[in-house]
Amino acid sequence: MLAVAMLAQTATAQDRPNSFADLADKFSPAVVNITTSTTVANAGGMNPIVPEGSPFEDFFREFRDRNGDQENRPRRSSALGSGFVISEDGYVVTNNHVIESADEITVEFFNGTELDAKVIGTDPKTDIALLKVEAEGPLPFVTFGDSDKSRVGDWVVAMGNPLGQGFSVSAGIVSARNRALSGTYDDYIQTDAAINRGNSGGPLFNLDGEVVGVNTAILSPNGGSIGIGFSMASNVVKRVVEQLQEFGETRRGWLGVRIQDVTDDMAEAMDLQEARGALITDVPEGPAMDAGMKSGDVIVEFDGTQVDDTRELVRQVGNTTVGKTVRVVVLRDGKEEVLKVTLGRREQAEGAIPAAQPGGETEAPDERELMGLTLSPVTPELTEQLELGENAEGLVVVDVDEMSDAYEKGLRAGDLITEAGQQKVASLEELEARITDARDAGRKSILLLVRRAGDPRFVALPVEEPADAN
Repeated sequence: MLAVAMLAQTATAQDRPNSFADLADKFSPAVVNITTSTTVANAGGMNPIVPEGSPFEDFFREFRDRNGDQENRPRRSSALGSGFVISEDGYVVTNNHVIESADEITVEFFNGTELDAKVIGTDPKTDIALLKVEAEGPLPFVTFGDSDKSRVGDWVVAMGNPLGQGFSVSAGIVSARNRALSGTYDDYIQTDAAINRGNSGGPLFNLDGEVVGVNTAILSPNGGSIGIGFSMASNVVKRVVEQLQEFGETRRGWLGVRIQDVTDDMAEAMDLQEARGALITDVPEGPAMDAGMKSGDVIVEFDGTQVDDTRELVRQVGNTTVGKTVRVVVLRDGKEEVLKVTLGRREQAEGAIPAAQPGGETEAPDERELMGLTLSPVTPELTEQLELGENAEGLVVVDVDEMSDAYEKGLRAGDLITEAGQQKVASLEELEARITDARDAGRKSILLLVRRAGDPRFVALPVEEPADAN
């Protein structure tokens, strides 16, 4: 047994590279420093406060008049970052935040050569920018690898221009995969390879010398590396770069729905086998509406790929070609339905306004307490007070018991409940009937569609047991 353990340790040690020097020598010529220059307006010079009549009043007035032109003169601001060449004809990848608002961009190569660069296109959503330099001959370049093949524990090497100190190499491992920070299309590789300010836009290599990530961010209380760096996965970057190279902009697919994740209590309330998929909360005008999608549908498959949650669906749709007709499988009333959707373009639809809420006549004012909520049908007074819109229909949450599940799940006074059990409700009697139906069906929860300031979301609340008769 001891011999086996020793052999295992030896094999592990042999997998560790003796040095990263060969990799650094081979690929460093394709890694560049990026310097940007930006003209910024002067915030204003010294404006001393001198009491009127003071003997210093004339002195400061003359000083201000003499130096006024200099104080208000625009100044130049510079910034440093990193990047890497991806083709011999001079295309360079970096972060958008490195070159954003820059008037001049200079790319410095490992051998000291400096070339001016122009911006081909940018994508703020993934923080990627594509530049172009013109050189007299072919440039050394690197290629993208398949970031999906990177495993937690794999060795990686970061190259760049940390803290403006010039070319530098740091090594570490892949600490985590599929990290999300704040963007819709985030897919970050987390690494403990030292990444500092100035490394932004530089490459993260695997041991084959393939770029598996673009160093983008650090998580730090003081702005320095503490072993938590993030690189945008190369499979995301490749698609963005290809579009920027071809169109000068991104062209992402657009389905046209608002969605949220399916929780365990929602799955139970909807009688689903498991809590997965993307639950549609709203369907404004667009491709999804044209295809017959409805609020309350759960998208479980998109273009032949299983959908586990909303983040995965957003990435799948965004990576699909604009204008492509795809098969989308939804769960509706417990049954699968296959819909064909022709995708639009997200960039053109981002300013679209959601569809108006359905209309209908309101009931007479009446309040009732159900599931920790004090509810009232829509009244003219509530419509005006809450700015619900002329055709608002549903039940208004007047108050919420702070000890209830409803409060814990975020319901607040002023919310509008428009559906219960995936059926429209406009009266308290209709809501009570939906609760009874859920209880009779043996369900522990009921699914409510709640709107706040027009934005919809689903919430599952436990159904109350009927009170004992006295």
